[in-house]
Amino acid sequence: MLPLIDAATRELLLANGRHRDRDHRPVLKLFNPTGAATWLICAMDADGDTLYGLCDLGFGEPELGYVSLDELKEVSAGLVIGLERDLSFRADRPVSEYARDARIMGRIVA
Repeated sequence: MLPLIDAATRELLLANGRHRDRDHRPVLKLFNPTGAATWLICAMDADGDTLYGLCDLGFGEPELGYVSLDELKEVSAGLVIGLERDLSFRADRPVSEYARDARIMGRIVA
């Protein structure tokens, strides 16, 4: 199983985290292959744990906010298959636009 965040992605997330005032494009898409949860992650705090992005737990209420990488790892470990990175995901717009569309549709549409 691939790690949730590789070294190169981690560096991009940390760089975005140093400029939180910008409307970044998501760098990373994580998802539950057996469920509805999806995360579009834009930034990481210097603590290496706090991530920022669009979070959709599958309840029809996607929202921008913070999530703990350690908690995502715990969730992944508790799943039969585990959370996965979408290696083909390439953001084509800022996270605010994904969030607007997700609010309209009730889920992340990437």
